Amino acid sequence: MTSALLYVLAGALLCGGGLAGCLLVRHLLRRLLAFNLLGSGVFLLLVGLPAHRHGSDPVTHALVLTGIVVAVAATALALVLIRRYFHLTGRVSLPTGRQEDR
Repeated sequence: MTSALLYVLAGALLCGGGLAGCLLVRHLLRRLLAFNLLGSGVFLLLVGLPAHRHGSDPVTHALVLTGIVVAVAATALALVLIRRYFHLTGRVSLPTGRQEDR
């Protein structure tokens, strides 16, 4: 098993877990963590897939580093928005739109 295949398998596993968490979890902070897990899986896939015999592609590494910086900034913004939503409503999950929530 090569290291590139290991990266791809780990990335696919993280993408699956993150996608399941984004779709199934109602709590906003846990959903944000699942979204970050999904992003980490995508970064691993981007590093592992274009690898070849002569080494890896430096362009994908630059894209992943840029993506990590953007992901950190987006996570900080999402945390501020979740905190503001909590202070305004007192809830940590979004309403479902059912009659009981109104």
